[in-house]
Amino acid sequence: MIFKRLHLVALFVCLTVFAAQAQTTAVDATANQHLKKLQQQFIDERFGMFIHFNIPTYMDADWPDPEASPSNFNLTKLNCDQWAKAAKSANMTYGCLTTKHHSGFCIWDTKSTDYNVMNSPLKRDVVKEYVDAFRKNGLKVWLYYSILDTHHKLRPNQITPSHIEMVKTQITELLTKYGKIEALVIDGWDAPWSRISYDDISFEDIYHLVKKLQPDCLLMDLNGAKYPKLGLYYTDIKTYEMGAGQRMEAGSNTMPALACLPIQSSWFWKSNFPTTPVKTAASLVNDYLIKLNNDRCNFILNVAPNKDGLFDDNAIAELKEIGKIWKNDGPLAALPDNDAPIISSNLAKNQAANSSWSDDMNISDFANDDSFNTSWSSSPTIKQPWYEISFKHETGLNTIVIAERRANINKYKLEYYAAGEWKPILDGDKTTNVKIHRFNRIYANKIRMQIIGYNRTPSIAEFEIYNEQR
Repeated sequence: MIFKRLHLVALFVCLTVFAAQAQTTAVDATANQHLKKLQQQFIDERFGMFIHFNIPTYMDADWPDPEASPSNFNLTKLNCDQWAKAAKSANMTYGCLTTKHHSGFCIWDTKSTDYNVMNSPLKRDVVKEYVDAFRKNGLKVWLYYSILDTHHKLRPNQITPSHIEMVKTQITELLTKYGKIEALVIDGWDAPWSRISYDDISFEDIYHLVKKLQPDCLLMDLNGAKYPKLGLYYTDIKTYEMGAGQRMEAGSNTMPALACLPIQSSWFWKSNFPTTPVKTAASLVNDYLIKLNNDRCNFILNVAPNKDGLFDDNAIAELKEIGKIWKNDGPLAALPDNDAPIISSNLAKNQAANSSWSDDMNISDFANDDSFNTSWSSSPTIKQPWYEISFKHETGLNTIVIAERRANINKYKLEYYAAGEWKPILDGDKTTNVKIHRFNRIYANKIRMQIIGYNRTPSIAEFEIYNEQR
């Protein structure tokens, strides 16, 4: 009788766990389909306007003195309706304004800092005027926000809890005071030049905050230089800053993507802009817009307002020329099914790594050094290579990613070590160069990959382990 009761209890527990797992899977699938719909709508918008306008406009520098006084932000002719009509003339569908750039000046009525537009001679909420003007002209609204903030000393090795609270407060203001925001573009985060990591300020926390405030808002970080082109890392959209040399390979893109470029020679207005030729409409359309759209990539063209808060005549004229030779012909090719973006911290980074015999100097540590430009490579003499990560203590995890520089490995086993024995996680057969595996949470002291099938000698750029909030 006791055995029967225990059996029924065990059965009930198993059914409860199974039901919870099934519900989690269903929720995850629903969320993924919702994201895919938003991503498709994003690329179908095709073409929009970046607007770099902030205190750098008045300093003739993209990176001005972070102690520059708000009194420098002094203009009398600000006309966001002119911006919107210029965007419409080029058949653009949206705008994106730099609410705060790297020097920390906020051009909205924020309660988080005195370093803002309401303490300038203008004393007007530029973000509000921008969103009102663009919506009135039938254009969608995006916002840009920099994590790096040199005025508030939000810089590498100096980040405090109050900095994180300021970031959350400012993002909350931007996503609650101005109606529907289609996308939030983040910059100055996990870039080689900002050196603020997703661990210094948790990307996962910010991502969930954005989705809580506006579930339909796409979050994209301008981090395209670091991560593989065929995986969504810390962004809903792959990004390419073309002026910095970032390019995707023509015909190979399967990710929802964004490419940005200024129509002038730099992002913020400079004193020579009115007399310096801008990029031509023919080149922008034929060399960039059409080609990018054909690769499922949205193109955002920056136009910098001058010190009066207006676009220069040469920029306005070229935008009109774009509108004469190009229009949005409707939806682009449908996106394939992609994995949900990676948003949490990589637990494998810089942990103890081990492997079967390596090829020359390409030892195991190169596959968890947070660089996709280095790799662990197996010795060609090893027929069944393996790779392993050890933790200092038992660790919870629910996602493993194997990133190769070239797709090669095609059959493998993932295992975990717990309670003194190796246990199976899954058998894998993904042939993409970024292999993402999500599963129910386990607790492990070690993770091991047994490589069974491959086309060339196995090589792993990054072996990643995550414990996602889900």
